[in-house]
Amino acid sequence: MEPRPDWLAQVQEEILEPDLPIVDPHHHFWVESGFGRYLLDDLWADTGAGHRVERTVFLECRAEYLREGPEALRPVGETRFVAGLAAQTAAGPEGAARVGAIVGHADLLRGTAVEEVLHAHLEASPLFRGIRHSASWDRGLSRSAQGGGRYLDPAFREGFARLGPLGLSFDAWIYHSQIPDLEDLARAFPGTTIVLDHLGGPLGTGPYEGRREEVFEVWRGHMESLSRCPNVNVKVGGIAMPLNGFGWHERDRPPGSEELAEADRPWCVHAIETFGPERCMFESNFPVDKVSVSYPVLWNAFKRIAAGFSAADKEALFRGTATRVYRLDQ
Repeated sequence: MEPRPDWLAQVQEEILEPDLPIVDPHHHFWVESGFGRYLLDDLWADTGAGHRVERTVFLECRAEYLREGPEALRPVGETRFVAGLAAQTAAGPEGAARVGAIVGHADLLRGTAVEEVLHAHLEASPLFRGIRHSASWDRGLSRSAQGGGRYLDPAFREGFARLGPLGLSFDAWIYHSQIPDLEDLARAFPGTTIVLDHLGGPLGTGPYEGRREEVFEVWRGHMESLSRCPNVNVKVGGIAMPLNGFGWHERDRPPGSEELAEADRPWCVHAIETFGPERCMFESNFPVDKVSVSYPVLWNAFKRIAAGFSAADKEALFRGTATRVYRLDQ
């Protein structure tokens, strides 16, 4: 599902707090995908639309993998591809957002053998900071009876154990029903920095459609338990995807920031109050969330949600936590 620029352009808003510095800790690049092309000029068009986005973090999305060589090493092609784009941002126009970190993919189910891939990523770019190995699966949404429990797999944990010694972080993309698995992983590796993407993926489609309050209660309990793991951080955002069940993409007109903030506020505020602003960071998840909302409107919504927080808390939520977690000042 590709974003629709003309549809998004129906909602134009004045930028709130335009001087507030922002690090966007979650976006992708694609030459070609189900979300269409999204490259440096597209990122700059979004980040340059009024908000003060200074730096960004690229998250793996199977872009530009190597087409030859050992299968395990092919994800390194993505890191090389993004490193080239990052070099262009470093030499880009004044005020344009810079790509400050890269999170790639390696198959941690390879166990200790994955270390070769991790070293190859590190050699590919000094901006390489960590791995994302998604495990998003739900029995009610999948045709396969198997697929859950990846983070509990002994082979996966052998591979995961190689991240900490190399100073690498781990991004987790799961659904809300899988948060206990991530907590188990976090407790087993307290010295490894973990980032929970997209507020833990609260589902709102399939068997979860029309059950938002019930999902929220389950999610809330899981998040409160997970918050007791001090090595876990949370990306606050990424819930404008169709699977979250809000249906923004199906409307004749996209949401404005007030409507979006009203819908997202319970999820965002609970995560921030539970984990603390120092472990939370607002994210765009672009261009995936762009199927539902424009970049200026999305960040206006985040600013509305954070309106009651202190200046120090806003610094953490919009820039500080991402800077620390992804070591952007390194």
